[in-house]
Amino acid sequence: MTGDPEVMSTDAPDLTGRVVIVGAGHAGGTVAALLRQYGWTGRITLIGEEPLPPYQRPPLSKAWLKGEADGDSLALRPPSFYTEQSITLRLSTGVAGINVAARMVTLDSGEAVAWDHLILAVGAAARKLSAPGAELDGVLELRTAADAEQLKRALGPGKRLAVIGGGYVGLEAAASARALGAEAVVIEREPRVLARVACPELSGFFQAYHAAQGVGFEVNAQVLGFAGDHGRVTGVLLGDGRTLPCDAALVGIGALPHESLARLAGCACNHGIVVDEAARTSVPGIYAIGDCTQRPLPLYGLSGRLESVPNALEQAKQAAAHLCGRPAPAPETPWFWSDQYDLKLQIAGLPYHAVTRVIRGDPAQAKFAVFHLDADNRVQAVEAVNAPPEFMAGRQLVGNRKPVAPEKLRDMSVSMKEVAA
Repeated sequence: MTGDPEVMSTDAPDLTGRVVIVGAGHAGGTVAALLRQYGWTGRITLIGEEPLPPYQRPPLSKAWLKGEADGDSLALRPPSFYTEQSITLRLSTGVAGINVAARMVTLDSGEAVAWDHLILAVGAAARKLSAPGAELDGVLELRTAADAEQLKRALGPGKRLAVIGGGYVGLEAAASARALGAEAVVIEREPRVLARVACPELSGFFQAYHAAQGVGFEVNAQVLGFAGDHGRVTGVLLGDGRTLPCDAALVGIGALPHESLARLAGCACNHGIVVDEAARTSVPGIYAIGDCTQRPLPLYGLSGRLESVPNALEQAKQAAAHLCGRPAPAPETPWFWSDQYDLKLQIAGLPYHAVTRVIRGDPAQAKFAVFHLDADNRVQAVEAVNAPPEFMAGRQLVGNRKPVAPEKLRDMSVSMKEVAA
């Protein structure tokens, strides 16, 4: 990291400064609330591009699509909270630039907002598919409530959804499409779904489970573009010459962190805004949290970019604690989840340095876990399907770095409580 980060003072912190938070998602909304909880008395301004106050995003690919959730039910806090806590909420508002010397952010309208401390919670953007026809109506992405509403209108009995990218969001959307009576096909360029985020055993299980629910799969497939009629998508063109007909195509091929504002401010970026354990960037006075960051991963002695609600919450705690002069929160074990049909996948840790995989339970019964062990038999990660005890104990083992005998993990007669003891 370049620059001189702010140093914790031994004096009582000044809690009266102006904090501006750019990005009103889960990370931004949480850090605003935590600042008040931790005693910040100065002005807090929360700026978001979307018209909705901070809301939960994971249900967009599930409950929202199935009509079981809306903006009100997914809101992190009631609208009255921001008024009661004297948090100025600026929605439908973009930020055009940051003037570090003057400590001002410039809004798209040209208005300038002063800050003493700036927190970037700007998230990530869906990776675009550069292909002919990508601009057609019905070629969709899924990052916001507005995106989810568009996709929901495209689903229903007799509709056909093509999902480009076999990641978790794509599979969740395919499951929701089937629940709504639509046909769904997943198109993946790798030999298996979840190729970049899950082990082969988990990939095989989820692909087979989805196939049993009527989802089609095209793996090792190249997307050349989209066919359309009167400006609307009608099919996906594959590299082998086939056209897969569809009424809507969801592009889910990953996300890119929003770095442009940070770069303009002089913050170091490397596949995300580089931050330290207190969520500080390389520019004094500027913090960054959430999906947009390249952050330390203390358990592994590495850095990485995590896209998850737990990561957003952890970094919000780090930034708020540092600003308010509180002790730094203890490093947390990264964890993630995905809900598909009646399956709950829970993942703890990251499989860095793993050399062995141990399967506990029976995939045929849709209740099992895959443990990733390093050369010293320490659990680096666990992927648990409908197996809460394995997830909870595995998360504990990832965090405490305690070696565990592989044969104990495999033996279902040994409880996870005993394994983790």
